[in-house]
Amino acid sequence: MEQNIPNELLSPYDPGSVEENIYDHWLESGCFHPEDQIEKGVIPADAPRFSIVLPPPNVTGVLHDGHALTITIEDIMVRYKRMRGYRTLWIPGTDHAAIATQSKVEKLLDKKGIKKQDLGREAFLKEVHQFASESQSTIQNQIRRMGASVDWKREAFTLDEPRQKAVYTAFKKMYDDGLIYRGHRIVNWDPKGRTTVSDEEVEHEEGTATLYTFRYSADFPIPVATTRLETKVGDTAVAVHPEDKRYKQYIGKKFDVTFCGVNLSLLIVADNEIDPEYGTGAVGVTPAHSMTDAEIAERHDLPMIQVIDERARMTVDNDLLNGKKTREAREEIAKWLRENGLLEKEDVIEQNISTAQRSGGIIEPLPKLQWFIDVNKEFTLPQSKITGIENGATVTLKTLMRAAIEGGDIQFIPDRFTKNYLNWVNNLRDWCISRQIWYGHRIPVWYRPPADQPKADGQEIYVGTEAPDGDGWEQDPDTLDTWFSSGLWTFSTLGWPEKTTDMETYHPTSMLETGHDILPFWVSRMVLMSTYHLGEIPFEKVYLHGMVRDAKGEKMSKSKGNAIDPLEEIEKFGTDALRMALIVGNTPGTDLSLSENKIKAYKHFANKIWNASRFVLSNVSTENITKEEPTLTQDDQERINEFREFFETTTKEIDQYHLHIASEKLYDYFWHTFADVIIEEKKEAINGSDDATRASAEWMLYYILTQSIIALHPFMPFITEKIWSLLPTTSTDDILMVHQWPKTPSQ
Repeated sequence: MEQNIPNELLSPYDPGSVEENIYDHWLESGCFHPEDQIEKGVIPADAPRFSIVLPPPNVTGVLHDGHALTITIEDIMVRYKRMRGYRTLWIPGTDHAAIATQSKVEKLLDKKGIKKQDLGREAFLKEVHQFASESQSTIQNQIRRMGASVDWKREAFTLDEPRQKAVYTAFKKMYDDGLIYRGHRIVNWDPKGRTTVSDEEVEHEEGTATLYTFRYSADFPIPVATTRLETKVGDTAVAVHPEDKRYKQYIGKKFDVTFCGVNLSLLIVADNEIDPEYGTGAVGVTPAHSMTDAEIAERHDLPMIQVIDERARMTVDNDLLNGKKTREAREEIAKWLRENGLLEKEDVIEQNISTAQRSGGIIEPLPKLQWFIDVNKEFTLPQSKITGIENGATVTLKTLMRAAIEGGDIQFIPDRFTKNYLNWVNNLRDWCISRQIWYGHRIPVWYRPPADQPKADGQEIYVGTEAPDGDGWEQDPDTLDTWFSSGLWTFSTLGWPEKTTDMETYHPTSMLETGHDILPFWVSRMVLMSTYHLGEIPFEKVYLHGMVRDAKGEKMSKSKGNAIDPLEEIEKFGTDALRMALIVGNTPGTDLSLSENKIKAYKHFANKIWNASRFVLSNVSTENITKEEPTLTQDDQERINEFREFFETTTKEIDQYHLHIASEKLYDYFWHTFADVIIEEKKEAINGSDDATRASAEWMLYYILTQSIIALHPFMPFITEKIWSLLPTTSTDDILMVHQWPKTPSQ
C-alpha cells in the first residue's frame, strides 16, 4: 500500500511554525481580493456578493480581546461566504480616535516635560501623526495574527485623504440642508481635558453621594432634594407635577429668595415629566447645568444662568463661593443650610459618577457654543430605497433612523436589540459634533472676523470642502467628533462621494458585526449618515456580540490583573485555539467568560485534529481514496449518511449565524464521534480485513476527515489549511479558503 503520510505530520503540531507562512501564502494568492478571484475564474463576476467592513480599531495601542472576538466572528462569516461562492469583500481599517489618541500623545510628551501648547498646533500634530502611524503598523500585524482574511488593498483610515473628502462633503451637505447648526446648548464638558465629549466617552463609576433635602429659604413652601448643592445657586424654577395636590396652589407663582448669599427668582412650573412619587415630588430646575433641566427650561421659557465654568469652578457674584471648586462650594452651601435651619435631611445614597473616559475628569454639563446635528428638523429626501419612505418625502433624521428598522430593512442579531435601538432613537437629542482638541478632522468652517464672534454680530461664515479665497479668513479651531467620520464608514471606504464601482457593487454592506455596547453610538450613527446621504441603509444585518470577561464573569482590566492579552495567548496556544475559545458557546448579545484554560483546551483540540489526520493519512492508500464513491459496507454507508446529515444541520446553523452552535457541533463531532468512535472502530477494518472492507473503511475515513476539515476551516483556518495542503488529493494551488463548500443533500 502506498503511504500518504507527509513528514510534517509525523511531528506534533506547532502553530508558531505554520501560521505566518500560511497567511503569507493567502496574501500572495490574492484570495482576499474578490477581483483576483474573478480574474482567476474561481467565482463568476455576477456571483452573489457579501460585503462587510471591519469596525476600525483605535490607533492608540494594541488589540484587546474585544477586537479579537470581532475579528474572529467576522472572519468566520467571510470565510464561509467565500467558500459558498460569494463575491466577498471585507474592508480593514483603523480609526484616528481623536480624543483617545491626542490624550495618549499628551501623556507621552508630559513624561518628557513637554506640553502641547509649548509645541503649537502644527508641531504637536506631527507628533500625533507619527504615533498614529507606528500604532497602525502594530495593529495591522495583530489583525494578520488573528488570521483575518481582509482585503488589504482597500485598507482605510478615518483620517486619510479620501475619508477627509467624504467627511467635508458630508458636513457641507448637512449644513446646506440646515441640519448642522452652531448654537448654545448643554453639552458633556470634560474640565480636565477641556473639551466636549460624546456620551460614549463618558464612563459611569459607582460611588456614594449625599442627597440633601432642603428649602431655599424659611418662607419657601416647597422642599427639594439634590446631590449637587453647588448648582442650586443657578436655579431659576421649581418644577412639580400639575396634578400634585401638595403643590398645585403654588403653580405659576414666583418667589424671590436669597440662597447662600445669591439672589434667586424661582418660578413654580407644572411639568408632566416630574414624578410626584420620587423624593419630595419637586425638582429644582438648573437649566445651565443639566440636560434634563434644560429641556424643562425650554418647555417653560426659563432663563439659563451659568454658575460653573470650564475649569469646574464657581462663577457667582459671592465671595463665599466664587472661584471655589464645585465640591468645596457644595460643602459651603451645606454648612449654610445647617446654620440657617433649612436642611431637612441628609441621606447617603449610591450614585453613578460620570467621568471622561480618557482624562478621568468629572463631567460637568455646561452651556457651550458648539456645532450640532439637528435630528428633528424636517427636510426633503430626494431618493429613497428605504421601506416606507418615498422619493421626495419630507422626513427628519430620526424618521429615517426608525424607518430603516421598523420597515425590516435592517435586522438585528439577536432581535431583542431592535427595541433597544428604537428606544434610543426615540429619545435622541441633537448631536454635538464639535470637540475642543487639535487632532482630528478640523471643522470645515471659516470665519471673517475670528471664530469667537457669533454670526449675529456681523461675522461672515464660509462652509466648504476647501479654504475660501481672500484674506482675513480663520478656520474654526475645533475638530469633529470621531463618530462623525466613522458614521460614514460603510460608504466612505467604498469611495464615496465619488460614484465608484465598489459603491454600486458592495453597498449596502451585507453585515455589520460589533459589540452591543456601541449600538447607540456607532451603529445608529451609521444608519443616520447612510439613510440621509444615500437614501439607503448602510447594512442589511447587525450581529451584536457581548463583552469578553474573565473566568469569574468580571470585566477585564490591567489594573485588576485579569486581562488576557490575545497575542500572548496566540504565542502559547496558536490562533486557532484562541478563535475557538472565543466562539464556542458565545451566544450573540451575551457576555463571554474567557480563561487561559479554555484556550488551552482548544489547543488540545487542534492536536486532536492533527493526530487524527496523521492516523487517517498513514492508513489509507491513494488508490482507495481517489476512487469515486465505492460500494460501501452498510456500517460505512450509515456513517457517511450520519455525517452528511450532520454537515447539513451545521451548515444551516452557520447560515442562520448560530456560529456558537456550529462551532460546538463541529468540535463535538470531530473529537467524540470521528476520533473517539469511528476511527477506533475502523482500526481492525483497515489493518486485517478483506480488500473490499478495507477500501470501504478507507474511503469513509478519508471522506469524513476532508469534509470535516472543510467545515472547520472558517473557525480554525490555519491548521485546516495546513492539513489540506498535505492531503494526497490536493494540488499545490488548491487553497482551502477558496475551495467550494460542499452541497448538502437538500440543495
